[in-house]
Amino acid sequence: MAIREVLTYPNPKLKEISEEVLKIDDYVRSVITDLKDTMEDAGHSVGIAAPQIGELIRVIVVDPSKNPKCKEHHGPNVMINPEIIKWEGLTQFREGCMSVPDYTGNVTRAEKILVQFLDENGEQKVFETEGFEAILIQHEIDHLDGVLFIDRIISKRTDLFKRKNYKK
Repeated sequence: MAIREVLTYPNPKLKEISEEVLKIDDYVRSVITDLKDTMEDAGHSVGIAAPQIGELIRVIVVDPSKNPKCKEHHGPNVMINPEIIKWEGLTQFREGCMSVPDYTGNVTRAEKILVQFLDENGEQKVFETEGFEAILIQHEIDHLDGVLFIDRIISKRTDLFKRKNYKK
């Protein structure tokens, strides 16, 4: 149980493809715990992927309920070996990422997805989602494939923005 350092771009581990989880053992459970702790410590984070803490396994944690604008969602989820098996529509959304802390960007993603995964107990889950939750899941799955949101921006000149830091 530990809060881990979040790797930031251009760390080369963020560009690597993660390995499929074949068995949910103590190592995988400890990575899941570290992901939850690290995400909670960040305060503002709604999702995190194992590669962001240097672990190249296909595990993500998402909690769309932390976004007040996301009214309909499937709650917090640990997703092991997540896979989008169907998608439809396209939408553009301004994304940010703990691994690219100084920027946000407009990214085009599927509007609605059907995702399947194993939960932390090894049970197969499948659900359909749209809007913010769908975008969040796609963003985190991208990390497992070595893709950052800045890789999906069409024009770095018009769609990439310096993050504003608001002082209290």
